[in-house]
Formats: sequence, structure tokens, C-alpha cells
Amino acid sequence: MPFIANTDGQREQMLREIGLTAQDLFGDIPPSLRCGELDVPRGMSEQDTRRHMAALAGRNASHLMSFLGAGFYDHFIPAAVDAIVSRSEFYTAYTPYQPEVSQGTLQAAYEYQSAICRLTGMEVANASLYDGGTAIYEAIMMAMRTTGRNRVVMDDGVNPIYRKMIRSYTSNLGIELAETPLRHGRADRSRMAEHLKADTAAVVVQNPNFFGCIDDFTDLAGLAHARGALVIVSCYPISLGLLKTPGAMGADIATGEGQSLGMSVSFGGPYLGFLATRRGLVRKMPGRIVGRTVDENGREGFVLTLQAREQHIRRHKATSNICTNEALCALTSLVYLSLVGKQGLCEVAQVCADKSWYAQKRLVEIPGVALRYPNNWYFNEFTLELPERADVVIRRLLEKGIAAGFPLSRYYPSMEKSLLVAVTEKRTKEEIDFFIHALEVSL
Repeated sequence: MPFIANTDGQREQMLREIGLTAQDLFGDIPPSLRCGELDVPRGMSEQDTRRHMAALAGRNASHLMSFLGAGFYDHFIPAAVDAIVSRSEFYTAYTPYQPEVSQGTLQAAYEYQSAICRLTGMEVANASLYDGGTAIYEAIMMAMRTTGRNRVVMDDGVNPIYRKMIRSYTSNLGIELAETPLRHGRADRSRMAEHLKADTAAVVVQNPNFFGCIDDFTDLAGLAHARGALVIVSCYPISLGLLKTPGAMGADIATGEGQSLGMSVSFGGPYLGFLATRRGLVRKMPGRIVGRTVDENGREGFVLTLQAREQHIRRHKATSNICTNEALCALTSLVYLSLVGKQGLCEVAQVCADKSWYAQKRLVEIPGVALRYPNNWYFNEFTLELPERADVVIRRLLEKGIAAGFPLSRYYPSMEKSLLVAVTEKRTKEEIDFFIHALEVSL
């Protein structure tokens, strides 16, 4: 039976048996990089731990009336979503390499892919990625493999978190990344056209963009295709209940963050990246792809059809280094979409847009408050220009139980008075009116 050290005394005895000291185990680490003794407090009993964790949880501002967005949204989640995805056969499932014992998991992934295709207007989808930013990166790599080019044009309207991820992921890959500024809140076609050169692999845009402005990239897709480049559109899935899909705009690849499809905002995850594309690009797509087939007796079955584990087999020649997926999050989004249905999704989107329009109209009636980008259409998020610093105003409203929005100066230093406000179906008219009144008296 192996010796397992679970106390200080046993560890010392184990080290003596093999003729080493604790310091010997760290001999290869330079002294300047060692952290020394860690100040770890003594363990607690279960009762004390529960009391301590409850006190920590009580410090979270979970009671706030949220108008925060910026890529992650507070939507209503039907109780059935958690009830279904919490079943043990789902939340303990791992990658289904053995289809004969994984038919349920494989079918769920297949249905998820089908739902994403219908949602985005594309032809094929994979069985999920880590998050919306990773999905854009993988789409860029797809475009480079397809075109054999190394230049990418990205609009400033793409979420700055995603743009920072792309810069980080591509910094050592020999990719030329050109970022183009907005014009009146939307993608500047003329500036993007300047960067559409013979070596351009892809154009990356977002709809609605980070500032909430809606755009139609059909014209941009035509321009990019005429020059041999692919078009990648990052989208907000709930908005597709109302807005033109990436597929209808002529996009080659659609990506996005699936958090709004049944997942809570939480504290940074887990989230879900979705990626869908045209059929002709399916062999350039990363991750797992589930297919439906029949066996020799004509019975329906589901299998991993492409890239089952080729990232391990082909190593540096693989299409991606993604080694797992967000299967439980993908299932969550599938359950949500199945519960609300096609018409229900349209209704959720319409309610979000209507409430946002009401909030926007009333907020700009406050003296000194205006839309930063007027003359644009918005879905459920918009940018306000305040008469003073947005972060200062946010702190005042926090004292009244309101998370007023996102201060854009965090990513754009010149926008210190700009506030990004999101309204979802969860916000009632009374809450919106309370926010409007609170903002007015706080300025």
C-alpha cells in the first residue's frame, strides 16, 4: 500500500525515507522566485466554515438593481433550466469519446449545434468553446487557414475585452492586426476599406457593438468578399430574436458569448463561446463537432465526426489547441432555447428593446444627459454622456441600491463622462423609473 502523507509528521517521515528535505524539492527554483512560507490560517470546523462563508457571501451586492451590460447580461432564467442541467447524468459527464455509452451527451451537443445554426443563420456549428473572446480568436485562425493570409482588420466596436484577448493570443503568431476607429458610433467603412489589402484574411465586427449601436454589415461583407477576405461577426444571441442574423448579412463565421442563454452573470464565468460557419469551412473549424448517423440496423445514433481528438494527434499542425469544451454550459443554452422557443425568444428580445427604448427616452430628458451616439438604432444597450464623471455618479447610485451601468473610462480614458446602460426583460417599469429619478437627483 503506498504511503500517503497527510500530516506534517508523516511528510517529514516520508522525506527521511527517501533521503531528502523539503528544501531539496525546490532546489531547481531560484531563491528569488520562491515565495517562502505561506501564511495559511489553521483549518476550521464545518460549522465555522459555513458561518465564515456566509459572512463573505453577505458582502456581495446581490441585491442591486442592475443596469450593467458590456457583454454580460442579467436575463431571467426559468427554474426548469437549473433543474434539468443539475441532473447527475449531465453535470458529471465528460467528453463523449465512447459513443456507445454517451448517446445522451452526444445528442444534446448535436441539438445545441442545430440551435446555434438556426439562431445565427449559419450552416454548421461546433460543440462550443470557452467564451466569446476565444471564439473570435478561433474564427480568426480559421480565416487565416482558409485564405493563407496573415492580416486581420478589427473594428473598435468589438468588445475591448475580446480585443485585448486577441492582441494577447496573436502577439507571437506573426499576425498583422489593424484596428479601425468608429465613425458616429458604427464601423467606419472607408477606414476598413483602406485596410482590405491583398494579404487581409478577415474583417472582425460586432452587432450590436460594444456601445450598443446596431449595424448591418451586408455592404461590408460584399466589399470584403470582393477582396478575398472572410467576414467574422460577433453577435449577442438574445438580439437575434429581432435583428438580422450574421448569415443573412453574408458573414462567413458567426461567434458570440452564450451567457445570456440561461446562465447567470456570476463572477466571471463559466461562460460559453459559440461558433458557426458556412458548410464549406467545416474542416477548418476547431473543437468538437457531433454528427447524426444510423447504424447497420437503421437505428439513429450520434458520434463525434470531426476533430474528435486530432489536436492531440497532430500536435502543432492541429486546427486548434482547444482540449475540452463547455458542454454543461452548451446544454444550459440548449435547455433555455428549447424552453422559450422561437416565438418566446422573439418576445424576450422585443421586451428588452421596448424597455430599453423607454429608459433611453426618459433618461435623455434629464438636464445635461444625452446620447453619446445619437442617430443610431439600439437593441437593449446604449451609451449616455453625463455632465460629470460616470464612475463618480455610479458610486452615488450604488448607495441607493442601483448598479447604474458600466463606466467606459475603464477602457477608454477619453470617455470619462460616458456611461454604458443595459436594460433587460428583468427590469420593471418601476425599477427603470426609480433609476431615472435617482440619476436625476444625483447629478
